[in-house]
Amino acid sequence: MPKLRASTFATTLSAALLLIIGMSVTHAETAAINVAKTPTCGCCTAWIEHLEANGFEVAAYDVSHEQLNAIKAELDIDPSLTSCHTAMVDGYFIEGHVPASDIEQLLSDRPDARGLTVPGMPIGSPGMEMGDQRDPFETLLVHDGRETTVFNRHNQ
Repeated sequence: MPKLRASTFATTLSAALLLIIGMSVTHAETAAINVAKTPTCGCCTAWIEHLEANGFEVAAYDVSHEQLNAIKAELDIDPSLTSCHTAMVDGYFIEGHVPASDIEQLLSDRPDARGLTVPGMPIGSPGMEMGDQRDPFETLLVHDGRETTVFNRHNQ
């Protein structure tokens, strides 16, 4: 039996995880969302709790940093648009601390786009709450290629 190189194994595992997180379905009332995150990230867990509190069914997958980066690369998410977790819902990617209301709007409007992102980790975004501090941030809609437009503004 041939040995699998570590890099081949990581690529195969990343592709399998991408396939798993891409198998989301939309239900009449709620949408199932699959989240790839690292096991020690507290803000990712807080974001998942935000989604669940807003009616989303969430399946979380703990992956290594290397696997998470491979998923982002496979989805062709520009590094300037990334955050600490990546999700898939009904054929769209959701990158970072996107508010549940924006995801609901995306699924309702069904724009011709690849997904939503809140780049970085803005304080006051879902999962990044720190007392009363609320920094302004934008949710970006990612079109074909890497072109983006503002989808929504928050904490203005």
